[in-house]
Amino acid sequence: MTYQELLQVPLIKTSLPGPKASRLIAQDEEFTSPSYTRFYPLVVNRAWGATIEDVDGNLFLDFTSGIAVCSTGHCHPRIVEVIKKQAEMLLHMSGTDFYYEPQANLAKKLATLAPGISAKKVFFSNSGTESVEAAFKLARYHTGRKQIISFFGGFHGRTMGSLSLTASKNIQRRGFDPLIPGVSHAPFGNCYRCPVNKVYGTCQTACVESIEKQLFRHTVSPDEVAAFIVEPIQGEGGYVVPPIEFHRNLKTLAEKHGILYIADEVQSGMGRTGKMFAIEHFGIEPDIICLAKGIASGMPLGAMIAKSEIMDWPKGSHASTFGGNPVACVAALETITLLEEGLMDNARKVGQFMFDLLDALKDKHSLIGDVRGKGLMLAIDLVKDRDGREPASRERDAVVQACFKKGLLLLGCGVSGIRFCPPLVIRERDAKTAVRILDEVLSEITGWIDDK
Repeated sequence: MTYQELLQVPLIKTSLPGPKASRLIAQDEEFTSPSYTRFYPLVVNRAWGATIEDVDGNLFLDFTSGIAVCSTGHCHPRIVEVIKKQAEMLLHMSGTDFYYEPQANLAKKLATLAPGISAKKVFFSNSGTESVEAAFKLARYHTGRKQIISFFGGFHGRTMGSLSLTASKNIQRRGFDPLIPGVSHAPFGNCYRCPVNKVYGTCQTACVESIEKQLFRHTVSPDEVAAFIVEPIQGEGGYVVPPIEFHRNLKTLAEKHGILYIADEVQSGMGRTGKMFAIEHFGIEPDIICLAKGIASGMPLGAMIAKSEIMDWPKGSHASTFGGNPVACVAALETITLLEEGLMDNARKVGQFMFDLLDALKDKHSLIGDVRGKGLMLAIDLVKDRDGREPASRERDAVVQACFKKGLLLLGCGVSGIRFCPPLVIRERDAKTAVRILDEVLSEITGWIDDK
């Protein structure tokens, strides 16, 4: 690969998928679970920064970062270096049964970083869904209550406990009943498509009020509710940013009834929104925080942070063989250092720059109904018409596919959203390139719609 080619990213040299990719896809489809989504035929060979090279030598600009995982960019040299060093010393010893420095250091760092003045403790897992499972169990154990309330549009994972909390897409739950009992769902603060048909500024956060006026009155007694679990900004549900009053009023409601407040920061945390935790934008101190994805720059790691007074379960009540793996822990520590040294600031700065570009694009393309997000957790919502706000799901899928053909990697979210969750190392020129490609595709899709 030449230096000139690197300057031209994205650079598509073959039809997609190319010949090598086509062979590997055929093999994969023969032997791999059909439950994987694989929205477009990308077969990755290697990656660095925000660039992906496939097996046929095509170069892509990555605005997915492995579904918001590779926060410091693909294969950041400092992350790779600490992984190599740790791998030569200790690969595994199980933090459930033994002590080792990387896990102890990371626990201290996360407990210190968590918002609020309360003392914190940390439980380590392998993934986001396991962090949520831990929070689910701890909330029930600590409170002695059995009910949990989560929110429509929320995604919390796919194992049975976290799946019971999830209410993002019915395909994720279909066929797996009965799920864990004791879970109710409430409307989330989605002001673009208000679930209770109100207008922001006049509704007094009716979505939160409905919990007390409807749920608590008719189906669930508040003194039986262990916790609310909520994403500060909904991820899979559409990158929905609620109004600041939503979380504040929900926290007030929780405190009124002795209900724990669990912030699922699996996708929104670790600097992505320009702050270490997205809940900081709302001025809330959660009782429990769930983390994963961007915490270790691609290494499998999750964490559940809870106030020390809440994490009162006894020895042996919950554990994980691989959670807190030493290699993953050193990757997380170096990730946090990079975030604090400038990547969080970059997410805030470049995120605002990109938001402004997307907002300007909205004036040009009527398909864009909404632009939303914080930092480098951004989305556009495609609509059939702006007044009715009817989701343009088919058009959304066509846009994502067409961007892939031009070398820009994107993912959908919600019913008609397109998310932008690039590595936090991207520059303004990368944002310009992504928006230029999106602009081209939207023009082409609009022409296709007009022809129909």
